[in-house]
Formats: sequence, structure tokens, C-alpha cells
Amino acid sequence: MRPSLLRSSNASVLAWGKWIQLSSLDDTPLSTIVRIRSLIKWMLFPGLDLLTRCRYRFLPTFFAAGPLLTLDAGCGNGALSYAAYKLGNTVLGVTADQREVRRNRQFFAYRRVANSHLAFANLNLYDLPQLEATFDQVICSETLEHVRRDALILRHFNTHLKMGGILHLCSPYALHPLNHLGRVDEPEDGSHVRDGYTSESYLQLLDEAGFEIVATAGIGGPIVVTLDRLVRWVRTHCGNAAAIPLFLLVLPFSWLDALNPPLPFSLYVKAIKRRELAPERD
Repeated sequence: MRPSLLRSSNASVLAWGKWIQLSSLDDTPLSTIVRIRSLIKWMLFPGLDLLTRCRYRFLPTFFAAGPLLTLDAGCGNGALSYAAYKLGNTVLGVTADQREVRRNRQFFAYRRVANSHLAFANLNLYDLPQLEATFDQVICSETLEHVRRDALILRHFNTHLKMGGILHLCSPYALHPLNHLGRVDEPEDGSHVRDGYTSESYLQLLDEAGFEIVATAGIGGPIVVTLDRLVRWVRTHCGNAAAIPLFLLVLPFSWLDALNPPLPFSLYVKAIKRRELAPERD
């Protein structure tokens, strides 16, 4: 039985649940427009982005199943949060974008998913210590490349993971031609502050943060990358609605994509917390 955020004697869950109650939706019924929008979203879930769909297809195969507490740090549209929920996890998805929080809450309320088991909150990753909770696993997909102080965020993950807890980290592969643009320390304005990561840079960062990498995978081969660029061009220039026919046409071909292509677009690592970190000096 999965733990409830709002009904538990577990101190960590209780702290988390109280925090969620303070920021939850009221009891206002969903409007007809929201219901129609949510229906269309469900029909196309997890969206028109083929690379997002690729991660939604492969990453959950690495997630731990069962009644676990999971944090999705940088949850976006909630796809990976939902994938962990379907595996029996109780999940908190956090994002710095309040609009994503509102849309996710409305969408999963429409899907009749209890917010005591799948909740979303507005929280910058730099403010993770406000949660005062520990988790069995943390998901951080396509997020770390957006923050300058990535080592600090990994320290936060260490603090909020139980000993032996799992970190699922997925970011752009820095050596892929579409990512390898020479970005090293760009302004933190929502775009990528760096090109991404390699196996070597992951290893150094995670070792310093108290983690041991136990599995890696390349995600996003040439087929899905090419198709996604095509659909993305139409979405950018003509809008999402205009891109749907093309999306439906190319979607079956994206299923030909497999794990670990020779030159992946993104690089995933599964890491285990092996040690606590000493407090940072002021």
C-alpha cells in the first residue's frame, strides 16, 4: 500500500503532507474548458515532444517500484511523476514554474488521481531544504543543465535522500552535435547554462556529492532526434494544433528508437547515495 501524503505517522511524509496542504488546489470544480483541454492532453499524453516521449518510454524502466516516496525535481508536465505514481510510488513533483503546477494539478485532478499520492508544488531547486522531508528516490530529468550551481543541487539531493536512496539523473549529452555549442557558464535565465554532461563529468560531480553510479543509458537516437526537430519546427512556426497531423504521422517511426544509440541526445545515470556529506562551510 502506497503511503499517503496527508494520512501517515511517518514524520517525513507528514512534514511533506503539511507542506502540500498549504499549497493545494481549493475544492472549486474544474471548468468545462479545463476538462476539454485535459481530455485533449490525455489523448496526446505525454505531449508532442518526441524526445520527452522517448524519456517517458525508457526512464521508468529504471525506477524503483512499490510504496516509496519519490521526488521529481523539475517535473515539467508531470509525465515522469505520473510514471512513478503508476509504479506504486507516492510522488511530489516540484517546479519553479507556477503555471506548470496549476496545469498539472488540474490535469491529474481530471484524471481522478488523489493529490495525497501525486502532488505538485511551486519550488525552486535551490529552495529544496524547505521540504524538510526525505525520499527513497529522486528523479531529475532535463533540469540540471538549467542551473549554474549544479553541485549544490546534488548536495540537496543527497540531503533529501535516505541512505541507499536512488537518484535518477538525465541531461543532454554534451558531445551530441546539437548540444555541443560551447556553453559553459551561461546566465541562469531558463535556457541551458551548459551544453550538458558526459560520463566523466557525471562521475566527478556525483562522487563529490556522495553518490555511486550503478547504471547508465543513452537516450535519443538519430531517428527520434530528426523527427522531433521536424515536428518542433512546425510547432514553432505554425503552432501546436497545426503540428498534430505531422506528429501522428511520424509517431510510429519514433518507436523504432532504442536505448544506447552510438551518439545519444541525452545521457541517463542511476546513482545510489553511499555517504552523507559534511555541512558546507560558510
